Amino acid sequence: MGSMSIWHWVIVLVVVVLLFGTKKLGNVGSDIGKAVKGFKDGVKGEEEKSAANPSTPVPPSQVADKSTIDVETREKHRS
Repeated sequence: MGSMSIWHWVIVLVVVVLLFGTKKLGNVGSDIGKAVKGFKDGVKGEEEKSAANPSTPVPPSQVADKSTIDVETREKHRS
């Protein structure tokens, strides 16, 4: 009744593989890995930007990705 032994974990692993299949589990693992890598790159990029010039924001003309659309919003006032 104490902790689970290695045989318990092996049985759980076999049941999970039978339920989901190895292809789906591989895709899930790959997606999680890509998400973690993207998160780390994003955090590292933000740290580098703030360390280089913390007070100056990047103007829209200097954005590296030219496929983004810069939209200016305006507030509507009801009278």
